[in-house]
Amino acid sequence: MSIFGSLMGKILGNNAHASEAKGNSTATAAPSAPMTPAPSTAAASTTTAAPPKVDVELVLETMAAGTSQKLDWRNSIVDLMKLVGIDSSLANRKALAQELGYTGDMNDSASMNIWLQKEVMRRLAENGGHVPANLTD
Repeated sequence: MSIFGSLMGKILGNNAHASEAKGNSTATAAPSAPMTPAPSTAAASTTTAAPPKVDVELVLETMAAGTSQKLDWRNSIVDLMKLVGIDSSLANRKALAQELGYTGDMNDSASMNIWLQKEVMRRLAENGGHVPANLTD
């Protein structure tokens, strides 16, 4: 199972796209993932309706409220990984960076971590998550 697939499964639960959800069949879904309804259109009635978007910020805030650790998940990929229960070691972050197509210097962990944080949030948004714009900039 991919690291990002595990991360996505823990945050988005069953709302992840089918291609990723297949790889996350053993991932633990976020408890009671809050949903926001998808906008309806006339075309939606003739096609398969998209699943409602998961409010990523609310899910992560709820997880953070349940821990005694002070985790800055909004700005730190290490804290985000810790929050959802994924190994945040440098080796695991390098593996995640490779998985997501990072082309920078992996020995510059600060730059890699900044890129990872933005890329993970961007990809969560692409896969059914509602992510505030300030978390993907």
